[in-house]
Amino acid sequence: MEDNEVGHSEEEEQKSLLSFLEENEDKGGQFSNVEEHWEEYTLEEELDGAGTMGNKDASEGAGGKSDSTTASLEHDLDNINNIQAMKYTDRICLLTLQRNLKELNDIATEKELVVQKARDKLSTCQARIKMLAKQLDCVDTEIEKEEEAGNVAALSRLQATRRRLCTELENEKDFELKIALTLKDNRLEMWQTQTEQGKYEILHEQLKKAEEELEMQYQERAEVRIWKEKIAALQAEENRRAREKKEEEALKEYEERQKKILEDAQRNHKKAVCFLRKSMARIHEKNAKEEVKTQEHMERRIQAVLSLKTSITSNREKLQAVQVRNKAMAFEAKKQEMKMREAILAEGGNVAKEIFLHKRLLEHEKEKQAARELQKSRKIEIVSRILQEKAAIHKQKKSQSCTKAIKGRGEPGGSLLWRMKTWQHIEKTCKRSVGVIAQSQCSPSAGSSAGERTASVGKISEQIAHDVLCESSEEEKEGDETLIEPEFPGLWNQECDRHKVSKEAMDAKVKKDSFEKKMEEYQTGIFHKQIVSGHERKGCPFYSKPSCIHFKDFDVGRVYKKKIVLINASYSVNFCRLVGISEWLKDFINVQFVPPGKMPAGMSCEILVTFKPMRNENLEGEVMFMAQTGSFSVPLKCTVKRCILALDKELIDFGSHVVGETISRTINLTNSGALGTRFRVQTSVGDSSTRRATAESSPGRMVTPCLSDCAHEKKVSDSPVTSVVEKKEQVCPDHREEVTCCVAQAGQQRMETSPSGSSAEQLGQDVLNSRTDLDTDNAHHLVELSPEETPVEMMLGKVTEGEIGPFSSVKLQVIFVPTIPGDVQAEFVIMFDNSDCKPLCFSAIGVSTDVPVWVPNPKVDFKICMYNRLYQDCVAIRSRAKTTLRLKFKVCKGLSKHMELLPKAGYIQAQSSFSVQLKFLPRPSLPEDAGSYFNEETRVLEVPVTILIVNKAKKVNFTVHAIVTTSDLEISPTQINFGYCTVYEAVQANVTVTNKSILPQEFGFVGLPEFVEIQPNDGLGILLPLESLTLDIVFKASKAQEYSFELTCKSEINRQFKLSCKAVGVHPPLELSHSLVRFAATALNGVSTATLYVMNSHVSANRLTHAVPRTGSGEPAPLGPTWFEFRVPEDCPVTITPSVGVVFPGKKRKKDEKKEGKKRSISITKQQSSRQLVGDGGSTHLPSPCSSEQPNPKELKPDSDAYMAAQASLLRNFRGRFDRYIVPCFVASGSMDGKKGSENLSCSPYNTLYVELHCPAVAPSLVVTSDNGENTVSFGDVAVGHRMLKRITVQNISSEKMELGFSVLNPNGPFLLVRPVGMIEPGENETFSISFCPNESKWFFEKLDIQTAKTNLTLRITGRGVTPSTVCSVEEVLDLGYVVVREKVTSTFKIQNTSTLTLRYSIQLDSLSSTRDKDWQRLPSFITSPLQRREFVGTQNYSGLSAFSIFPTEGEIVAGKSQDFTVTFSPDHESLYYSDHLRVVLFGKDTAHTILLRGAGTARPVYVAGGAPLDVPVESLAGTFPRPLLEALEGELQEPVKSVLLILEYVEGSAAPAVTELEVGAIHSARFPLKKDPEFSVGSLALLQQKGFTLRPAKGTLERGQAKRIGVSWVPPPDSDAKDPVLVTALLTFKGDIKESYRILFMARVVSACAATE
Repeated sequence: MEDNEVGHSEEEEQKSLLSFLEENEDKGGQFSNVEEHWEEYTLEEELDGAGTMGNKDASEGAGGKSDSTTASLEHDLDNINNIQAMKYTDRICLLTLQRNLKELNDIATEKELVVQKARDKLSTCQARIKMLAKQLDCVDTEIEKEEEAGNVAALSRLQATRRRLCTELENEKDFELKIALTLKDNRLEMWQTQTEQGKYEILHEQLKKAEEELEMQYQERAEVRIWKEKIAALQAEENRRAREKKEEEALKEYEERQKKILEDAQRNHKKAVCFLRKSMARIHEKNAKEEVKTQEHMERRIQAVLSLKTSITSNREKLQAVQVRNKAMAFEAKKQEMKMREAILAEGGNVAKEIFLHKRLLEHEKEKQAARELQKSRKIEIVSRILQEKAAIHKQKKSQSCTKAIKGRGEPGGSLLWRMKTWQHIEKTCKRSVGVIAQSQCSPSAGSSAGERTASVGKISEQIAHDVLCESSEEEKEGDETLIEPEFPGLWNQECDRHKVSKEAMDAKVKKDSFEKKMEEYQTGIFHKQIVSGHERKGCPFYSKPSCIHFKDFDVGRVYKKKIVLINASYSVNFCRLVGISEWLKDFINVQFVPPGKMPAGMSCEILVTFKPMRNENLEGEVMFMAQTGSFSVPLKCTVKRCILALDKELIDFGSHVVGETISRTINLTNSGALGTRFRVQTSVGDSSTRRATAESSPGRMVTPCLSDCAHEKKVSDSPVTSVVEKKEQVCPDHREEVTCCVAQAGQQRMETSPSGSSAEQLGQDVLNSRTDLDTDNAHHLVELSPEETPVEMMLGKVTEGEIGPFSSVKLQVIFVPTIPGDVQAEFVIMFDNSDCKPLCFSAIGVSTDVPVWVPNPKVDFKICMYNRLYQDCVAIRSRAKTTLRLKFKVCKGLSKHMELLPKAGYIQAQSSFSVQLKFLPRPSLPEDAGSYFNEETRVLEVPVTILIVNKAKKVNFTVHAIVTTSDLEISPTQINFGYCTVYEAVQANVTVTNKSILPQEFGFVGLPEFVEIQPNDGLGILLPLESLTLDIVFKASKAQEYSFELTCKSEINRQFKLSCKAVGVHPPLELSHSLVRFAATALNGVSTATLYVMNSHVSANRLTHAVPRTGSGEPAPLGPTWFEFRVPEDCPVTITPSVGVVFPGKKRKKDEKKEGKKRSISITKQQSSRQLVGDGGSTHLPSPCSSEQPNPKELKPDSDAYMAAQASLLRNFRGRFDRYIVPCFVASGSMDGKKGSENLSCSPYNTLYVELHCPAVAPSLVVTSDNGENTVSFGDVAVGHRMLKRITVQNISSEKMELGFSVLNPNGPFLLVRPVGMIEPGENETFSISFCPNESKWFFEKLDIQTAKTNLTLRITGRGVTPSTVCSVEEVLDLGYVVVREKVTSTFKIQNTSTLTLRYSIQLDSLSSTRDKDWQRLPSFITSPLQRREFVGTQNYSGLSAFSIFPTEGEIVAGKSQDFTVTFSPDHESLYYSDHLRVVLFGKDTAHTILLRGAGTARPVYVAGGAPLDVPVESLAGTFPRPLLEALEGELQEPVKSVLLILEYVEGSAAPAVTELEVGAIHSARFPLKKDPEFSVGSLALLQQKGFTLRPAKGTLERGQAKRIGVSWVPPPDSDAKDPVLVTALLTFKGDIKESYRILFMARVVSACAATE
């Protein structure tokens, strides 16, 4: 209770503390969550659990040798684990309490710090107040003094200072008050915090104790983990030892197995050579046949190619003829279209509409024809499908009838009878085929292998199966009669007689056939298809469990019962009833089945089957049932008891043993059947004891007769292995027949007992291989020895005969007692009293040796060794003896200096091993000392080492192999002279280091001086055997002097090789700022620039202050100006500017080096350029687009397409190249004058400076693919003010995605970049546009840089602005005159291009303008003033077509050429105001010429023109004469007449009369053929003359197409009034074939001179 109370109080305190700290968290937000501690705790628990599991696993896998240690450790662990651990909730509370207390302490510390700061501020403020008070007192004292002195200026200054001090003093006091208040508040908060800390001092102490306890727990846990790790380490050590022991045993077994395999392989190799020769002969023959077939095939292919060529030629000719015919037809169609167009135009119809309708009609006819053909083809396809379906149905019916017939033939006799007849037929065929194969084997040409024989048997079996299925009914009726006569009578006849079919069975068969037919007819009305959810149920409607009713191992007279369960596996309700059982089972089987009625899906019913055997024989049949969806059956088998005997192995291998030992092995005989039998083990007939193979005996073979039982019995097995074994038994006539026969019988018996055919097949194959290999290996060594000569070495144990019960096994012992060295082999046969059991054979082999000691590794190989190097190896010797033996080791005398065995003698324990240390130290005298053991050509050493066994005459030898080589390194040359070298450059020399050894050697040049460098890899490396490596030795002189030094090369075995070097250092008078210039990676057609300086630092000849220019130890160079000259090689693409110059002492000269793209430009005109680019990484052959042959570069022109294609191909195939050039700079000292020239200059070749240039050429990442890859965009001539657009396509030929940038073009220039490209993918083509719009007539040129991350592509843009100018043959008006209605007249005019630009023009008529409808909404032209009249479109045809047409309407006029235009006028009604406005527009924008087209349409072939118009040009507004005037005229003339008004104005006071004209003409018309030329005359001439009018001529004759002018003049008569106008009317009459009258109205008036001028 007290503990509970104390715990409760502690919990309350913790809760109160937690609540207080949570409040602080809410206020300050400074506390963290407990989840972090929870995660740490969880991680620790997981680690503890993992360690526990790991220790558990390790303890389970450990051995048993360290049980005591493990037990003690586990006891310690249990003691440690018994310590009570802290609970999880306690640890969480502890962690939370610790964190919260720490935060409380932090808050208290922070408060104390704040209070301390406030105190410091307060003290500082008080000190300042004191200081200000003192200053104020001082100021008051000085004020008093100054007042007494009367110094006003000082007084005012001091008063101001006093005011300032008073103000500061007041401010400081206020600040002191504030600080005091703040300090008070902070102290209060600090005291509160300290009070809270005092409350939780107990918790502090508890926390310390809990932390100490937790630390103790951590230490204890660490100790636990350490103990666990120790236990795991001990267990792992035990496991390792056990594993090493297993590995050693496995290694021993593997070595023995490898040794045996090697021996077997050597024996098999000899046999394989024989078979290989025969196989090669067959292969050669087969290859010869295939070659003949290949030649025939090639001849057929050649003939096919020739025929194909002739057919292609004929087809080409036909195709050309078809093309010509198509062209002719197209031309004819075009001609017909033109005729149709002209006909439609003549009729006045819409040409476009009619042609479109005609084309649509033709297309419709084609579609109808295609539809008819498609319908016809579909009909044919449907008919063919119907015929195919009929044929398929017929074929299916035939196959069904054949299947029914086969089933009908097989049912009555039973499945067993059918199976037996089938296998009898197979046996007959197999015997015949095997006989043929045997004959072929005995023949000299026979060489087929076992695999081929197996394949032939497989083919025969397939053919047999096919023949059996196609047997006729007559052969089935005669199935009981066989023509096969067995070689041995006995069981063969019994088996055949046992399965014969009597006449009663045949009658039952016929009855059953008729019964089944009736049942089928009856069941067609009973069975119903079961269809659920659209799916028909197929298969057996009921499943039986078990699937087969099997009565095994029955006894005659006993009754056996079994229950089976039938499960409804259909989709719906079904029923089941018993039909019956097989006829031959009715006497033994009784089935009790109560029909269950309707059974839902998944339900089951039981059946009781009772079997009462009467005969001891196997039975097979079936229990038949009927369901609603069909009949089904359950198979039934009854098998008698039998013996199933097998051996666990057929070969006992005793291995190698010493003479005198006794070894025993056991073999298990197992009976897995239910019938026991008696057995007897004996040796094989003709081999009473053993067979021995001796090395001294001559080759021979021993033939052992086969057992009678094995030879007479033959049984057909389902396994292909057994069949192959039996075929081998019949084919092979040699001594292996006996063993093979026994093995085959054993294989058959095993296959009968094995559960699956696959395992039997594998077992039979293994047995066959093992026995065949064993017999064939020793066949040519075996000899038959008499029992007196051969001691019994292999014998049977105590158990040689006995009884083996059912389901039991017996162990048989075989004993091996080796007496004579050699291989021993014995054959044993197990005979059984049961006649159904076949004899079982097994064999035993062993090897007897007379030497009790052997070396597991008889060949010690030291691999490759060097002279004067020590090599060691351990030789293991093993003993078979059962006693201790003394051994001595001996090496031949010649090699005693080089090879040694330690110890030289020793004792080896019984059946153990002994190790000898072999030391090999080859010396240079080894070739002479070894003699014949060493081959100087191959450097191979083979030394025999002898092991002598004391008191034994037999010796044991093993061989030591080694390849001895030298360790020399050869340096060539041995001396190097670098010559003269300036201090600004380095001189390189090459040496070759050769490894004379056949082992790789490491080498390195050590102790190199500062002025020497060796590359590559700083003179270090590895040389492969007999390899030579070239090293670059770089010498760089540090000052001008003579150098002589040696370089040391060391090998990995610390051998040293010397290389002597000499050089002379030169200090030239000039120096270069850079001796190496690295140009940036420059693309083709690119330029890179670099800058270097030539400096003259020779300003003093004092040798003590600095190094002076000189050669070696010679005299210094003279002071003064120094000249230089750069000599650039001819093939170098670098330009140096300036290349020649002078540098004065203390000065430097700037040089610009430019790597130009001229060399990189692709030039095919010179052979050198093309080769150069090919060397750059391009294609080795220049492709030509025209032919497959390589073109001659001299024949290609830069402007040709082939040149462009080759350039583009080389650009794409260029892979980059790095060029390195060295440019010399010759230096000369002295000055030059005009008289002596360069005679004063002193030049030394040793002062020559060199500049190394690195010029990397790279392939462009971006190429232009448009315009044949040209980088120049030429717009050519473009009209001023017009814009031309060109598309440029670029392709990314690199493998990276690139972002493109473009340089800025001149914003005030004519070129403009349109739609720039941003990103371009690898291999992608992108197109951008550049427009050119010149504003003046001149040439323009700009550059556009396409910028990428690596390279830039520069485009040169050119264009020329041209002002277009043309000349027209017609100025403003083209008058087509009068035309008879519905006829036409043409007129031509010419426009000439006088500029240098090809002009694109278009002809536009205002009558066809799209804005004409809008123009009609304006005021008519006759209403506006004459100055504002701009309407040129007059009367138009009623048909809607324009009265004027022009051809051509658009095209181009080449510079300096002209173009003729034809204008056609065709009116369709009478009018005088036909007009239109023609515009010549250039480039679709500028109007170059405007021409007014005029014409008049008349209904008569004569016309009168002239005078003033009497009506308006708009026909809808046209009026008539005044009504009184018309009535007066109608009274005079009955026919309507046309009026013409002539106005004449006479200037008052003028002597000249008023003049005007009339034009009369006759039109040449096809509609009005004139037989007589028309005549014209003017009436009322007297009246006209009276009024002052004069006409000349007044009458005349007109020819067709002729026009005449009638001049009219008027002078006022004397009696006329000048104010009144004169109006006279006269008739103008045309006479002839056509009569026409015109009323001429003459109106004249007198005007003043002023009015006339206006």
